[in-house]
Amino acid sequence: MKAVTFSALTLSLLSSAAFAGATVESCNRTVSFDAPPERAISNDVNLTEMMLVLGLADRMVGYTGISGWKTLDEEMRAGVEELPELSAKYPTKEVIVGADADFFFAGWNYGMKVGGEVTPETLAPFGIKVYELTESCTHIMDKAKASIDDMYADLMNLGRIFDVEDKATALVDGYKAELATFAEGLDAGDPLRVFVYDSGEDAPFTAGLYAMPTALIEAAGGTNVMNGFEKSWGTVTWEEVVEQNPEVIVIVNYGSVTAEQKREFMMSNPAFADIDAVKNDRFVTLEYVEATPGPRNIKAIKTLAQAFWAQ
Repeated sequence: MKAVTFSALTLSLLSSAAFAGATVESCNRTVSFDAPPERAISNDVNLTEMMLVLGLADRMVGYTGISGWKTLDEEMRAGVEELPELSAKYPTKEVIVGADADFFFAGWNYGMKVGGEVTPETLAPFGIKVYELTESCTHIMDKAKASIDDMYADLMNLGRIFDVEDKATALVDGYKAELATFAEGLDAGDPLRVFVYDSGEDAPFTAGLYAMPTALIEAAGGTNVMNGFEKSWGTVTWEEVVEQNPEVIVIVNYGSVTAEQKREFMMSNPAFADIDAVKNDRFVTLEYVEATPGPRNIKAIKTLAQAFWAQ
């Protein structure tokens, strides 16, 4: 019998024919797809990892917003080695349109800014659909505080959009089971007071109520001392930090100032000498890709819990 072969175009048409369409909620918008995107762009390391963990590298024409601030670890480099970085920081509209993209996975302050030149509305005339990172929706609408369910929702929505829903479901179910098993074995006491130190010496940039570290800290048995800071990420005062007296400080590691330099700044500053975390040298480091919504959130929760309770 003669072997039957199919061209890439034929396979694409067959795949599109089997796709029944998808409609997802993206912040305060409803976005519909008649066919899975074939020329996607993702912004930032955590959003790009969501695409990679779903096996979507072959549906991408590139990524943006990573090397301008962060370095890629070995796992990440291997995942994107065939893809170009189209912009080291936030992409311009011209970059996205010039790549002949049909989809942009980004978020507010994750590649898009409110009132900026790259938004769902500015890309729509070019046939480019946008899916917004759920955690980031707080910048444009009322939203509940950050939750690990935000990350699960993004994976499931990407699964629907790209017609890999079975894979997304298997991943999310696996993550939930892994965390449930871990929680059963966690011997936690009263919630620890935790401060997230992202950057800044004159005034600290930190995670508030609507940022993913709040959810990670709570899952690990702590409470974010900046829960009253009703923002995602933003700047507070050192006086507020001293007043809250955190027992543990979580350092987000990225950029030109290392985690050890951030720790040394706090340990050597007399103004922080009475903070419990400083007195007891209780610091724990999360990589940026762990502290922002993405597949590595599961590892981040375990890292935090071990630092909180393995004393």
